[in-house]
Amino acid sequence: MGASTFTHEFSSPVAPSRMFKALIIDSRTLLPKLLPQFVKEIILIQGDGEAGSIEQVNFNEASPFKYLKQKIEVLDKDNLVCKYTLIEGDPLGDKLESIAYNVKFEAASNGGCLCKMISNYNTIGDFDVKEEEVKEGKETTIGIYRVVESYLLENPQVYA
Repeated sequence: MGASTFTHEFSSPVAPSRMFKALIIDSRTLLPKLLPQFVKEIILIQGDGEAGSIEQVNFNEASPFKYLKQKIEVLDKDNLVCKYTLIEGDPLGDKLESIAYNVKFEAASNGGCLCKMISNYNTIGDFDVKEEEVKEGKETTIGIYRVVESYLLENPQVYA
């Protein structure tokens, strides 16, 4: 088994606590509402939404994937950190065992935030993940963040 690690950063004019609440804490409700063409539903299949819980994301027909399951490893609401692992589903294909994510929202000097994401791809066999191969996933993640960011900018009372 091999591993490849990538780091990505995204900046937003929205406060870190609001982005964390929208993207992490309330994602089961918010993402299907804001992205119904892609996300059909996000259901909690084990646990209470805290560390140790497992969520299943079911996608709509417009998505190239049917579903994924992710386990919440760490949910630190005080420090705005979430660590979770993609443990099952179409995005893993036949070359990935899992993908571990470490997401942190930090305050920026402009009142917004900087989101730092570390992705660790655990591969099956000798497969080596190249940065070009994660580009589509990175662009999808940025797209989701931008949709949520727009929603929060248009609705300043939400998660205030």
